[in-house]
Amino acid sequence: MSGQFPVRRVACTVLLLALPLIAEAQVGPAALPAAERPFGSLREQAVMQQDWLKQRLDRFLPALMRKHGVDMWVVPMREYNEDPVFSSITAPETFFARRRTIYVFSDKCAAAGTPSTPACVERIALGGTSQGGVFDARTSMKAVTAAVGGRQAELWGDEQWMALKQVIEERKPKVIAIDRSTSFAFSDGLSSGELQGMSAALGTAWTSRFRDAERLPLELIASRLPEEEAFFARMTTLVWQMTQTMFSEKVIVPGTTHTADLVWWWRQRTNDQGLGTWFQPSIEIQRKGVKSEELGQNPVIQPGDVLHCDVGITVARLNTDTQHNAYVLLPGETDAPAGLKKALANGNAMQDIALEETRPGRTGNEILASVRQRMKALGIDGTMYTHPIGMNGHGAGPLIGLWDYQDGVPDRGDARVIPSMWFSIELQATTPVPEWGGQPVRMAQEEDMVIGADGKARWALKRQDRLFLIPGKR
Repeated sequence: MSGQFPVRRVACTVLLLALPLIAEAQVGPAALPAAERPFGSLREQAVMQQDWLKQRLDRFLPALMRKHGVDMWVVPMREYNEDPVFSSITAPETFFARRRTIYVFSDKCAAAGTPSTPACVERIALGGTSQGGVFDARTSMKAVTAAVGGRQAELWGDEQWMALKQVIEERKPKVIAIDRSTSFAFSDGLSSGELQGMSAALGTAWTSRFRDAERLPLELIASRLPEEEAFFARMTTLVWQMTQTMFSEKVIVPGTTHTADLVWWWRQRTNDQGLGTWFQPSIEIQRKGVKSEELGQNPVIQPGDVLHCDVGITVARLNTDTQHNAYVLLPGETDAPAGLKKALANGNAMQDIALEETRPGRTGNEILASVRQRMKALGIDGTMYTHPIGMNGHGAGPLIGLWDYQDGVPDRGDARVIPSMWFSIELQATTPVPEWGGQPVRMAQEEDMVIGADGKARWALKRQDRLFLIPGKR
């Protein structure tokens, strides 16, 4: 065994030295310039996120509890089995629940019917921390015998359920909302074990007042602040810069660069800037006279190709989702063929319709029906599969179609748009291109948009109305 070790070590060293050459040989020499931190340090981001957390709980939660007729909302969870609402109610330094944490929100003004204000809603954490001062953190009354530097014992086990029962008995809520749903994953965070333990401790007198929270967590997760909107515009600006760089001669060498090279360029560039992503990016090619299945899994990019990307970044718990398109010029060309530009324009028309039809009070299914009716009137062949975005890539709120559900999405399409909600307007238009002998070309597009507190919809930055052009030869 010992005699084999040097051979293995040499082999591994040779392989590691070769890896950068393998990974970078297929992209241009300026593909990965030195990266900066466009959104500041993690510490700076955390200060900003903590401010957002307090504002979000002050501004949105009291009104949502009153809107949905909830005077107490109980959200218990255990470490590594967090409720989907977790990241919307916890500090940026908190990555998981602590042992068991029970978050309690109680509207003490509800019984009197007085106007709802931030001061009306008590925020109690039974276990865990105060999350930077936004919760009243309750600890155990038990003495600590171990040498732990004077720390108070943490609530644990049945003691937590008894503490919850005491909180409930003191406040006597009429409705106790719990996160249980058959329609929305974002509203279904209460595990069966936690429900069983809580029910046994509280007894029928209080469990009879349980009511599925449904739209309360859904809309809290979806609600965004004006300050977050401004930050989102900066994120979207960076995404545009990155897609334009990726779809350029700085990165692509036609005849040499593979689609997988662009996928890993995006991943590496994202990582180098201190950013994250919530899905593996993808690059697709459409080529004149060639069926998509004939291109293979990792084709080489050639002049005349239409390129498509689906990419996203994650910063400060917020996510983007973007799809852009490019064209690789043939020798002698200075612009894309008119048929390809018309195909993109059809997608733009669908984007315009979606932006106009997405407004507060409407369900996702109502919006989908309106969009499809207007598409038909314009003679556009396409599909709409738009989703909310924000704290989650596929975010909380109404779905506006799925690629394989164009007549409406049961339950999840019946949720309603609310102010201060974001969407990724995702769709595709398929158009015959004369220059390609009538071959259909699919222009899949996706741009993030925001609905402001005033209910007006706008692009987070802008939408792509021109194909990015890549020189065919260097």
